[in-house]
Amino acid sequence: MRTPLAWLNLVHERTRLLVAIAGVTFAVLLIFMNLGFLGALSLTANQIYGQMNADIFLFSPKTLEITTAEPFPIERIYQAAGITGVKRTMPLYVGYTQWRNPETRINRAMFCYGFNLSDPVFKMPALSDPALLNRLQQPNTVLLDRQSRPEFGPQTVGTRTEMDRRAVEVVGNYNLGGGFAADGTIILGDHNYRRYFDPRPLDIIDFGLVQVEAGVDPQIVVERLSAALPEDVEVLTQAQLAKRETDYWITNTSIGFIFSLGVLVALIVGVVIVYQVLYTDISSHMKEYSTLKAMGYPAQFLFGVVLQEALILAILGYIPGFAIALGLYEMTIRATAGTLPVGMTLFRAIFVFGLAIVMCSLSGLISVQKAVSADPADVF
Repeated sequence: MRTPLAWLNLVHERTRLLVAIAGVTFAVLLIFMNLGFLGALSLTANQIYGQMNADIFLFSPKTLEITTAEPFPIERIYQAAGITGVKRTMPLYVGYTQWRNPETRINRAMFCYGFNLSDPVFKMPALSDPALLNRLQQPNTVLLDRQSRPEFGPQTVGTRTEMDRRAVEVVGNYNLGGGFAADGTIILGDHNYRRYFDPRPLDIIDFGLVQVEAGVDPQIVVERLSAALPEDVEVLTQAQLAKRETDYWITNTSIGFIFSLGVLVALIVGVVIVYQVLYTDISSHMKEYSTLKAMGYPAQFLFGVVLQEALILAILGYIPGFAIALGLYEMTIRATAGTLPVGMTLFRAIFVFGLAIVMCSLSGLISVQKAVSADPADVF
């Protein structure tokens, strides 16, 4: 059996080994958290649009993402209804309003969805309850998202407060989430939307939802709609719109840059920490490495020993980093009331493990140069 030289080198100085493991763990944890927030961007967009009962969306080309929607004429969905393959079209109204916490009397920006209650716009189970929809027909009534932040106040049915300085009552709840742009959301009927957003008329909408007939390819209908409708509307499938919004957050805002930079910084920190540990280890064992060279061991053997040490550090640092990341993911979901769906995926777990190996291996390849270039005659 071959002597486990790499392992013995690492455990010879326990304190140094613990410092190296802590450094790798810290770098792995930073990578997991930054990638988790980047992944939440995509999950949020898919989660919101995925809860809408539409295969295709019409929206203004000036719309950047759902909370910055620009209105367009409702006639566009009437025109779309006449296109072959279209089963149904529905208008959707969105916008911000001021919601008063009934306990603290502090106003916060609340994001609103308004629609004709006879249209099956959303898939949430709460909106399939006829009794609840009847209550929502009453003036000054809304449904409140359970994933809204606690700062908005009580979410219980029957809560009365003010919205845009007018009385409002919570008559039900649902689960959706507001993503990165909205801390809370509500749903209300189009007539109530008209009251709170006066003087905006209902013939100006923010999104047009299109359902296609069974067996029809949505992409074909998208092409037909794009050819038939004026340039004041853009047409995308649900998946395309979710990707468009994700790309906006990642490439056109500082959020994507910050989290991407965080991954790079974590890699650099990990490389530096592991390099310092391995370099110190090699320096303290320079006579042993020189003896191996004098005995005829090639440079490849020295590379192999140091790379084995790097691999061991990557594994020992990845395991606690992965475990802590799981805990922080869960803590983030609770702290944001589920609005940021940060969760572990198999791809991310494997990807970060690969980054940890690359990070430690790079440190090893840099630090081993001292041992490879050393002349045994000079050392002794």
